[in-house]
Amino acid sequence: MSKAKLMAADAGAVPLVIARNVHKSYGDNEVLKGIDLEVKPSEVVVILGPSGSGKSTFLRCINHLEDMDRGYILVNGEQIGYQLRGTELHRLSARAIARQRRDIGMVFQQFNLYPHLTVLQNIIEAPIGVHKQSRHEAIKYAHELLEKVGLSDKADAYPRHLSGGQQQRVAIARALAVKPKLMLFDEPTSALDPELVGEVLSTMRDLAAQGLTMIVVTHEIGFAREAADRVVFMDRGYVVEQGAPEDVLVNPQHPRTRAFLSRFI
Repeated sequence: MSKAKLMAADAGAVPLVIARNVHKSYGDNEVLKGIDLEVKPSEVVVILGPSGSGKSTFLRCINHLEDMDRGYILVNGEQIGYQLRGTELHRLSARAIARQRRDIGMVFQQFNLYPHLTVLQNIIEAPIGVHKQSRHEAIKYAHELLEKVGLSDKADAYPRHLSGGQQQRVAIARALAVKPKLMLFDEPTSALDPELVGEVLSTMRDLAAQGLTMIVVTHEIGFAREAADRVVFMDRGYVVEQGAPEDVLVNPQHPRTRAFLSRFI
């Protein structure tokens, strides 16, 4: 972690994200089996693991796109999706959950851009329609974000005229437009052709260097090595191992971690 990021992380005595004993099942298939994880402000955590290990499900629980069966998740000190009344958890209203999501941006495998809107219109849609920003303020910030992701000349283009890598960078700008405290990335390069992966990872590295708190589910070992402050390895619904990239990626302690990483050597 850089000196600036260490100072930012140390300044936040309370972790930005706290997950405790998170369980999730689909019918008889128990996908998450008691996940515990903390993420400090300005920390970049990369979650690795084989398909079916529960990585994306856990990420979606953080944003309450999936209900948990047990446990809890706090983001910025607030329990996501539920309120504890006595000893029982009660689901919040859709409006209350939407309010909580204002602090959380998410980028998915698919770009999910509105095809009938220009790049600029895609980015300003949520700040104006949901967060009630002025149109002038939203447009000004959208142009700043497009410059940040290297697409300042594409404001008036439609998604169909962009490459997959460009569309994903627009999706990142759109997620950043609401000024989230936390960014979640769910395998953001998995739907891209190999030659387009680098441009998206470069944008994400820049965001990491700027101190944005990020949780990234990915198979990109190089990104984990270069940009992560901590690597978490999940398998079969458990956190098997976690630590600094130089420890987990170079000298993994658990046999499952070693077996997984051996595929990339």
